[in-house]
Amino acid sequence: MHPKCPKCLSNAVDRKDYGRKVGSTAGLVLGTTTSAAYALSGAEAGAALGAIAGPFGIAAGSIAGALLGVITGAAAGTVVGSTLGSAIDENILHNYRCLDCYFEFSHLK
Repeated sequence: MHPKCPKCLSNAVDRKDYGRKVGSTAGLVLGTTTSAAYALSGAEAGAALGAIAGPFGIAAGSIAGALLGVITGAAAGTVVGSTLGSAIDENILHNYRCLDCYFEFSHLK
């Protein structure tokens, strides 16, 4: 349900979603930086699997495993940050803006 402006009753209302945008970015950064443990364990697992192919397999498996660990951490951080930011948008911030009278308001339930 798209809300109407409580001031002028216009249907021309836009969502700002600042909390979701900031939360996604912060989650991406934190998820990437804290995924060092995932990268290390991913590199070890990749090296073990790549050992079958010799020295080149160990190197390639290590790099692929480390990258997979970082990508996994970044994705998880982004999802958590976006979810938290959306909750902040809906419950704390004035997330809606009327495009006719520029009044900012929270979603009225």
